[in-house]
Amino acid sequence: MAEVQNIQWFPGHMAKTRRLIKESLPQVDIVVELTDARIPMSSRNPELDGWVGDKPRMILLNKCDAADPAATAKWLAYYQSKGIRALATDCRSGKGIKGFLPAVREELSELLQYREQKGMGGKPIRMMIVGIPNVGKSSFINRMAGEKRAKVEDRPGVTRGRQWVNVTKGVDLLDMPGVLWPKFEDPAVGERLAFTGAVKDGVLDIELLAMRLLDWLAKEYPQVLKDRYRLEDTSGMESFERLEAVGRKRGMLISGGEVNTERAAITVMDEYRSGKLGNLTLELPPEDTAPEEEA
Repeated sequence: MAEVQNIQWFPGHMAKTRRLIKESLPQVDIVVELTDARIPMSSRNPELDGWVGDKPRMILLNKCDAADPAATAKWLAYYQSKGIRALATDCRSGKGIKGFLPAVREELSELLQYREQKGMGGKPIRMMIVGIPNVGKSSFINRMAGEKRAKVEDRPGVTRGRQWVNVTKGVDLLDMPGVLWPKFEDPAVGERLAFTGAVKDGVLDIELLAMRLLDWLAKEYPQVLKDRYRLEDTSGMESFERLEAVGRKRGMLISGGEVNTERAAITVMDEYRSGKLGNLTLELPPEDTAPEEEA
């Protein structure tokens, strides 16, 4: 099996974002954290809990149309058991978006009732939108606002500063730049972030990354390898042999009949990220997944 890569990624603008988040918390009523439904735990910033403290919060499992629905249901139940309100959303299709504001108002019901009693019922709900790079924050805000208010690019780190966006009467969103954290304690977390594109490809070995993804597919979703790459039982293969087999099936040969494994790796990663491999979730809640079973 290919070795786990130890990925570290903490550019200067992310340090600035950490400060912005801490400074802005007193200005908001609730913190809404967008996560990637394919990697719900790995796409959560572990530092956020300490920053937010007791302030109301909500978690959105975004990109749920790309995740395994059964796994998403387990994650929603998991967060409910922890007393955390969570919703499954998909900004491209609009799935789950309609239920977002009612859920926010329910979460803030005591605060809103208090404001009504004090004659401050017209004060807008102000919420902070946070999440790692490439998790869909800009797409979410654009959906909520009904127009293109936030710049959307499918690459990490495009949003640099914070911006207030009025999405409807009485509701303001504070969009924060995507931020990772200084150190991935578990190398597999950094790897999953790299699988989904939250970490730039330039900081890692694309062939090793594709081998790790193929290893995981062979174990958890072997039918995907059969359906997409016409590979039968690959359980006895080494990681590199699996990548070579994909390249050979796709005719990615160079002089001497060798496989262009870099091209094969790029293809595997592109097809995973574009959803061509199907709806896949890379991790399950702690109660469902023992450490040794994780990718």
